[in-house]
Amino acid sequence: MQKKTKEIIIADQERVRAYEKVFKVPMPQVTKDGDVTGLPDPYPRVVAGVERSGYRIWELAQKAEQTGIPVMNPILGRNSAEETYKESLDMYKMAEQFNETIFQFVHSEATRHIDPLNGAELIEQSRGKGGITPAGERELVQLGGGSKHPMRINATGDTPHLSIINALIAGFDGTDIGPVIHVHFGGRGIHDYKTKVLNGYRALQICAENKIFVQTDSHKHLNNIGGTDGMALAMCLLAEGLAVLAGLPKELSGLQMNVAGINLLADLAAMRAFKETMWSDSLIVVPETFQNPPADLIVEQAHFARMAISARLGKANFYRPKAAESVGIPTGASMAKAMWASYNVFDNTADIDIQNAAIDARKEEIIAEAMAVLSAVLGRDGMLAPQDITPNFWRSYGDAELIDLIVSAGKNGIMDSPRAGGWDLKRGVRTHRDKDGIRRYVPGYGPTSIDEQYLTFTSEPVQVQKPVEISKKTKVVLATVGADAHVVGINTIREAFEKDGYEVIYLRGMNLPETVAEVAAEAKAQVVGVTNLLGLGTALYPRVSARMEELGIRAETALISGGRIAEKEEEHAAVNQKIEQEGTGFLGVDAHFGPGTEPADVVQWVYEHAEQATGKSE
Repeated sequence: MQKKTKEIIIADQERVRAYEKVFKVPMPQVTKDGDVTGLPDPYPRVVAGVERSGYRIWELAQKAEQTGIPVMNPILGRNSAEETYKESLDMYKMAEQFNETIFQFVHSEATRHIDPLNGAELIEQSRGKGGITPAGERELVQLGGGSKHPMRINATGDTPHLSIINALIAGFDGTDIGPVIHVHFGGRGIHDYKTKVLNGYRALQICAENKIFVQTDSHKHLNNIGGTDGMALAMCLLAEGLAVLAGLPKELSGLQMNVAGINLLADLAAMRAFKETMWSDSLIVVPETFQNPPADLIVEQAHFARMAISARLGKANFYRPKAAESVGIPTGASMAKAMWASYNVFDNTADIDIQNAAIDARKEEIIAEAMAVLSAVLGRDGMLAPQDITPNFWRSYGDAELIDLIVSAGKNGIMDSPRAGGWDLKRGVRTHRDKDGIRRYVPGYGPTSIDEQYLTFTSEPVQVQKPVEISKKTKVVLATVGADAHVVGINTIREAFEKDGYEVIYLRGMNLPETVAEVAAEAKAQVVGVTNLLGLGTALYPRVSARMEELGIRAETALISGGRIAEKEEEHAAVNQKIEQEGTGFLGVDAHFGPGTEPADVVQWVYEHAEQATGKSE
């Protein structure tokens, strides 16, 4: 029983022990004779008086198939079990008004993207912030979480298999493993690409053996960093191949995807392309995240309503209602309102089947690109067709063989996106979101080794930004601090500085505050820019400033910040008011640029305060 799970625990015992130490939770132990103790039985089993299994979630997905109404998958996790449960009760009350069961995604962002063995200090900075901890997850189940409404946790990042073991111990019957194919993972992380993929596969093996529902991979992550729908579909199909080899039944596998709400026909085409080719039984649809959310939250909810229509008409199994993007971790009350708004859309949208030649044409474009990418990744002589991609097809590969093919494709640019985050991946793709809302390749900048007849290229005039000669003497260091893997915003700022002729030293995601200051000192930078989207800036930004003081560079070096300062929704107005009334001194920075800032405004501030003010402008 649990042979593979035990083998993984024994093989990675050092990290299991590090997880236990960092998060202060008991984990399975390896005995002297090589056995494993402290590992709960697989599902189904009774936890806190409730029989739990990933099949509870699959049953909800089947109900959605029958009713045509997506099951809501709201995200809510606070900093303690008590607080999370209290806030979740507001969501549960709303679900009871609809007589619906929801599938709760318990937010745990800050402790999921980093290896507890090598990144303990980063995790320590974020414990109790940016979502619930592993100890809190276990307590939440005992309080009653998941008793009626199944729950899933975030288990992505460097070591998802460790989070899955914790989920099994805690009593969660659903997990978020995606992205398994980390070519599109946005943060820096610690491990190389192959180790990330291998750890994702280990997580799938544990879920398969213990009957845990899995979000196997995610179109959403690639979409958020500029990738195309066809490339995302290919990556998700490869992740499904790993799931098949891991022994996961399709009932316990789901794929996640974005809908944009800009073009209903394009959204439906993408959803149909996935549903026609995917092996997984469930499609989890997420509204596209605003990169620059409007200040008016009513407007933001109108955008989310458009995406709810797409999910309903596309017959998604699960849909994630969204509260405000720009004001921190939501309260239970605001998530309940988002649920009410989504259900109102679902209940008042006609159950119609839209047939349109544009949908069919776009769907075929997505599938054609996916098959071309898949064929290139696997080194096939001919072109694969969707009907070829069966479980037996995947079983013709060994797991080590498939992992090696995936890793080679990522490193050689066959699988690529404009802002791919892995440090050892080749990058060369350029894309453009056209006026119809579809992201297409810029001519001459498609992925490596893919015949262009299978790719779609923009016909709109696009100028690819060539490397700009450095014309400014001011040197800028940019980084996220803390265990935060969100790098889309800081990437945008980096591109704006580089376009304007600044030399930028870019440290990507997840850095110690002190490390950023030390790099700035070594590089003799004149500007340091840091960000954190988990609301941890009040604790982390002053540490950057303090270390710069210790190094003797603070007086002559500008320190600016971005991201979400308020961790929680209810703190947002107070923190913003404090910035307006007192300035940014309490953050330890010279200026703060929050959500909605235009990149040009950041560049202009630096020009005025670091370049022009010191007479360096050329």
